[in-house]
Amino acid sequence: MAKEIVLTGVTTTGTPHLGNYVGAIRPAIEASRQDNTESFFFLADYHALIKCQDPERVKQSRLEIAATWLACGLDTDKATFYRQSDIPEIAELNWLLTCVTSKGLMNRAHAYKAAVDENLANDQDPDFGTTMGLFCYPVLMAADILTFNAHKVPVGRDQIQHIEMARDIAGRFNHLFGEHFVLPEAVVGEEGSILKGLDGRKMSKSYNNTIPLFDTEKKLQKGINKIKTNLLEPGEAKDPDDSTVFDIYKAFATPEQVAQMRQNFADGIAWGEAKKELFALINGQLSEPREKYLELMANPAHVEEILQAGAEKARARARGRISDLRNAVGLVNFK
Repeated sequence: MAKEIVLTGVTTTGTPHLGNYVGAIRPAIEASRQDNTESFFFLADYHALIKCQDPERVKQSRLEIAATWLACGLDTDKATFYRQSDIPEIAELNWLLTCVTSKGLMNRAHAYKAAVDENLANDQDPDFGTTMGLFCYPVLMAADILTFNAHKVPVGRDQIQHIEMARDIAGRFNHLFGEHFVLPEAVVGEEGSILKGLDGRKMSKSYNNTIPLFDTEKKLQKGINKIKTNLLEPGEAKDPDDSTVFDIYKAFATPEQVAQMRQNFADGIAWGEAKKELFALINGQLSEPREKYLELMANPAHVEEILQAGAEKARARARGRISDLRNAVGLVNFK
């Protein structure tokens, strides 16, 4: 029985935080260990260039994110781990797909529409500041997916539209040139996998409310101490379902630990004590991965070696696909 292909991309523009770990990294690595799954993980560094024109930030983020996934236990013998920019076939497929994608479809992309709406609200030209990278982002994402004919693509809810667009683009290509692409499906994580940040909103770099995943113990403790709480005193019962401290705690705890902490809240645990227990729980789980992460960050040549090996695995698959697609559209050698 053929394995189900699951593809996950990570944009390389920031430092991974606890929310990334709970919502994406941990579940993706666990899923990659299933025998009926063939997993592809890639650093979406072409996508990073759409919003970030700081070369050093892109370079550093690529290393940090690669080291993070490896330190968290990604098995590169089972999964294919590579950089998007190391697979030229993706860029070639991007063009083949661009040639069958209607501008009208791209006009409906949420990110583009949001940019237009903002410009109109500020009395600017509708396309002011909009690059073709932003406008054509969904086509490149489709190329990432269709290069490997992925069946499932784990995404956040804000990315569902892009998977639907990838299906539309694949369907159009299949209609014109024959059945070449699987129509991918979006896999959206459970609501419980969205972690709250320091201010109670979703943990996100956009809100500047994150706790970096591999901060030092001291910085991790400091970050946890900054979590916003209410003014209830020690001894006063607290609502765990309205607490960022509890929300983060249950993302790392066993069911038994969650039940005990829930009781502690009912008994009026002090916020300082609750944060101390949260730190002990998270630090205990991240100490070993943190050591591995620091070792990898200190040895970028080793990370590069792993990524190059992954790129070769990925290209072995991509070369055959792009060769078939070239033939399909008429880009063949004369005999």
